[in-house]
Amino acid sequence: MNEEYENSSTSSATEAEKEIIAENALNEGATQPYKEPVAEEHQRTDGGDIEKQTTTRSIRSGKAVSVNNVAAIPNGGTKAWLQVLGAWVLFFNSWGIINTFGAYQTYYETGILSSSSPSDISWIGSVQAFLLMLVGALTGPIYDAGYFRALLAVGSFGVVFGFMMLSLAKTYWQVILAQGVCVGLGAGCLFVPSVAILSTYFSTRIATAMGIAASGSSLGGVIYPIVFYRLEPRIGFPWATRVIGFIALATLIVSNSVMRIRVLPAARRAVLDLKAFTELPYLFFVLGGFLAFMGLYAPFFYIESYSMTYHITSQSLAFYTLSIINSASVFGRIVPNLIADRTGPMNMIIPCCIISGIVALCLIPVRSEAAIIVECVLYGFFSGALVSLPPTVFVHLSPNRGLIGTRMGQGFSVISIGLLLGTPICGWILNGSSFTYVWVFSGVLILAGGSLMTMSRIFKAGPKLVQRV
Repeated sequence: MNEEYENSSTSSATEAEKEIIAENALNEGATQPYKEPVAEEHQRTDGGDIEKQTTTRSIRSGKAVSVNNVAAIPNGGTKAWLQVLGAWVLFFNSWGIINTFGAYQTYYETGILSSSSPSDISWIGSVQAFLLMLVGALTGPIYDAGYFRALLAVGSFGVVFGFMMLSLAKTYWQVILAQGVCVGLGAGCLFVPSVAILSTYFSTRIATAMGIAASGSSLGGVIYPIVFYRLEPRIGFPWATRVIGFIALATLIVSNSVMRIRVLPAARRAVLDLKAFTELPYLFFVLGGFLAFMGLYAPFFYIESYSMTYHITSQSLAFYTLSIINSASVFGRIVPNLIADRTGPMNMIIPCCIISGIVALCLIPVRSEAAIIVECVLYGFFSGALVSLPPTVFVHLSPNRGLIGTRMGQGFSVISIGLLLGTPICGWILNGSSFTYVWVFSGVLILAGGSLMTMSRIFKAGPKLVQRV
């Protein structure tokens, strides 16, 4: 249904406007009576269609196109792809920072936190990752309520401020508050909005758009560790960390400049949608993500220490093993998503999850430089899909598009508990035994997660293999 407003000062609504409000009330559960538009203007999109631009107040009044109206989604155009650029930057400064912690883990073990155990140090990165996903339980409904730009501003400030405070840190608790809590909270404010907004600009190409955006996290995991490695010996830990903070500041200005809301639900949402957990496809996918993410980040945190402990590589090359994983993950977050637009996201994430678990187990016998590089490339590629595809899966598991932010946020908040516990458990295992049991722990959990995701697919579409899901 095309939506068109007349530029006049008439005192009554047109029939088209009344039909749109009726559709919103049906799809979104809006109960508020119709009110005359507060502000309106016309803007022609790249596709040649007239798109109504409204203030946030008019959107909340129920005069925006329904989020459930898939036919109105542009699936392209300059404005839509600018959202992908903005989301790419948000991934760069949220998951990209999480992917960088392995560099700090290695430095802290021999640097300012040398008196702390590997398990204690890994809690810093785990808290950071946990808060990134947990805050999604709050930012989803906040995004649905129309405060997208406020989330961008608060999140950007939190990330930059956290790094500046980290540059002044001297003790364990100062580090965990600055890097774990402050940066984690800031990144959490950026993550769910970065993926939720794309679902309002893309439908048929959502997996491709999400994959391109998610590749920012991998590139962040490449650039930030290299910046730290190259600068820390020359200018010291404080200024190397400040440089990373300034890079985050400069790039986040881009997102705050170009990202815009296209459409919002007509009514505010609850913090939780507990009914979602009664849907077996959703429940099993969330449980599968919980187990998979509990084991997923062990190689990201410990691959450098593993390479140096067993003298598999030189110290200089060991520092780049994390960057190799993240470099391969750039392709692992784009290619599977391109394929997922044709095969379906669940058909893509399940084999990638299973292969990631197998590759993690194959780290056990690795003792040569060539083998560790191959392992890093394979793990980076296949594990990349576990970060880029879940948002697309949540979109497919949300019949009411108005609840995407809430359902995605609460799903990631459950998954975040596994992310919080996984790497500290690996550190505890390492204190009492060897890396062999770390890789067993990682691989088995990822495989178990893939098994539950397979059950989710079966509950969603049945046991047929050749079916787009």
